[in-house]
Amino acid sequence: MRTALRIALSFALALALVALLLYWTGTRPSAVVDALAALDPRAYWIALGLHGLLYPLRALRFRALLPAVRRPSTARLLPATSAYIMAANVLPAKLGETTLVLYLRRVGEVPAAHGLAVLLVSRLLDFATIAGGMALACLVLGLSGTYGGLPWLVPLGLGLVAPAAGFAWLGVRGERVVALAAGFLHALRLERTLLGARLATFAERVRAALEEQSARQLLVSALLTLPIWVLVFLAFAVLARGLGIDAIGFPEVVFGAGLAILAGLLPLSVFAGFGVQDAGWVAGFTALGVGAGVATSSGLSAHLVVLFNATLFGLAGHVAMGLLPPADSSG
Repeated sequence: MRTALRIALSFALALALVALLLYWTGTRPSAVVDALAALDPRAYWIALGLHGLLYPLRALRFRALLPAVRRPSTARLLPATSAYIMAANVLPAKLGETTLVLYLRRVGEVPAAHGLAVLLVSRLLDFATIAGGMALACLVLGLSGTYGGLPWLVPLGLGLVAPAAGFAWLGVRGERVVALAAGFLHALRLERTLLGARLATFAERVRAALEEQSARQLLVSALLTLPIWVLVFLAFAVLARGLGIDAIGFPEVVFGAGLAILAGLLPLSVFAGFGVQDAGWVAGFTALGVGAGVATSSGLSAHLVVLFNATLFGLAGHVAMGLLPPADSSG
């Protein structure tokens, strides 16, 4: 009952934020429906195909970060990856992220500490790539001379270099993040409580799991992260053009969609990130000269398409996991 109430409140908050965004930009709700209706089927199928390519790449990255003795086959990891991405896109406050730990245990009996280690490194590499892509996009746009009215683009791009490097460093030294968390528990003397002691013990297991990851594993996962995000932004580019944002280049898409993704990473209790992620999209594309109405209708429409695709693949993943033999008999 409590979970249902939280989801209902999260959904209500998402509706309120979307309504506020529509009011602020002067966009009619019917404009979103019109944008979706006008989406070229070919553009949708291309976006769906690009989204589909993400799943094996993410599954391969998860597999690369697991030790050989605890590494399920890619065929077993693929449905777990699909189910995880759906949960990460739908559940509020980024709670869906933690489902990866449960799904890895289900398809490969991967211990929770190793599952969390895989999730931690993957997300840190994602943050590094997003920040790096945003930095490069800002520099390209700022130095192109096309956006002379946005003198902050180059400083912003330069300012994002340090966070990108920092996340990349943490991605290959994930045990430092765990050490910071353990130090926080110690500073608050929480390890003296039963819950704190359990958290400290689990943190030590995660740290040990992170130390098991070799330089080769980290390099492979980093190399897989780049094409993952290229595909993400290519899909957004196809959707943006199909939903009415014309005459834009790839750097513009990285900037506009990148702000949406960064906003969506905020741990707010909002269903599927609606309202928050869309505000990032609107802020990014309106700054580049796109009309507020077009930016709003395209942002909400793209969000709905991405969510629909994630749900489509996620449900298929759940069905596939139900058909898999037990992990101990998979060989």
